[in-house]
Amino acid sequence: MKRTRVAGIIPMQDGIALMHRTEVKKRKDYQDYYTFPGGGLEEGETEEEGTIREIKEELGINVKVVKKLYEMDSEKFEQREIFYLCEYVDGEFGTGDGPEFSGDPYYKDSGNYIPEIISKEKIRDILLLPLEIKEKLLEDIKKD
Repeated sequence: MKRTRVAGIIPMQDGIALMHRTEVKKRKDYQDYYTFPGGGLEEGETEEEGTIREIKEELGINVKVVKKLYEMDSEKFEQREIFYLCEYVDGEFGTGDGPEFSGDPYYKDSGNYIPEIISKEKIRDILLLPLEIKEKLLEDIKKD
């Protein structure tokens, strides 16, 4: 069975909260890119619970899941990815303390995880993965 990855699309300060990944050694194709904060579900967790937990771990903020926006199957990573629109509730952005920040050797080839808020105008100019979701997000931003 495929793994399920959940991620949040979080509008903040006239932009979108993203994770900037740099010096990623474990990927041959991209070493510097942005992605939506999220990760794999833990056993017994709902998709919404996993999204809230992952965002807290990665960004240090509490969010409310508003609705499912996008879903895709990633053959490359053998996983189903679900993207939820989330609303910022409280917490200090950039204070995440998830395993990515722990110095755990498991993450040594994963590079740096840098929480950033990217303005909606600049999203078009950055490498935001997955590209398929970036395109859908840009279409939806245009409609706003």
